[in-house]
Amino acid sequence: MYDMKISCTAQYTLQPHMLMRRCGYAEYKNRQGVVSFVKRIRGIEFPRFHAYIELATNGFSINLHLDQKAPIYKSVSAHGGEYDGPVVEREGERIRTTVEQYGL
Repeated sequence: MYDMKISCTAQYTLQPHMLMRRCGYAEYKNRQGVVSFVKRIRGIEFPRFHAYIELATNGFSINLHLDQKAPIYKSVSAHGGEYDGPVVEREGERIRTTVEQYGL
């Protein structure tokens, strides 16, 4: 399973973490200190969209998936997630459109 990958290769007026905030995402730091971004769908913890930023020499990419539920076991990071499909594709397109507004 692979996250939906959104490539952002233009120059932008905002840093990637600020672009994610403009898309309605909040910063999330896991127990290991890894920073990602989440957007709740119904005002409760799950389901939620979950995105990681990957910096590159020519911009950055956003790796997106939908967490359906929390991990079952505390020591395991596996969860019920969707990595493609119409819901993830619509959210990916919404993010892409929002990010493009901040391109130079």
